[in-house]
Amino acid sequence: MTELYVDPGREAWEVFKSLPRDQPIHMLNLIRLRDRAAYPPGHPNHGKDISGREAYREYGRTIAPHLARLKSRQVWAGQPQVMVTGPASEAWDLAFIVEYPGSQAFIDMVRDPDYRANVVPHRTAAVADSRLLRLAPLEPGDKLGD
Repeated sequence: MTELYVDPGREAWEVFKSLPRDQPIHMLNLIRLRDRAAYPPGHPNHGKDISGREAYREYGRTIAPHLARLKSRQVWAGQPQVMVTGPASEAWDLAFIVEYPGSQAFIDMVRDPDYRANVVPHRTAAVADSRLLRLAPLEPGDKLGD
């Protein structure tokens, strides 16, 4: 069985926190959505017939004020079409990059009680699998990889 990822693992989170916090970072998000959202018991949307895509749209709406407050923004988004190189099982529904002024802004966001209570449940309900990759932005050169 393929391992699914929705939240960061403890070891990766410790590495993330150990890297410089005062430099801009980009976070590459690859998202595979559930067919139907899976809200937990007690959540107002529990048991409702909501698609994973609809739940993720709600996540997008609810995270927007947090990103704005942290001076962060989505800088790129794309609709994955086909996995040209790599396993077909690694097909994604959404791909996007969010820019943060530094990793401390990301840390502050994920520790924020409002974010945890009112934003995260939509993401968790929507996402079947994901990848989140911290990137150090580079200036594009004349050659790929420069």
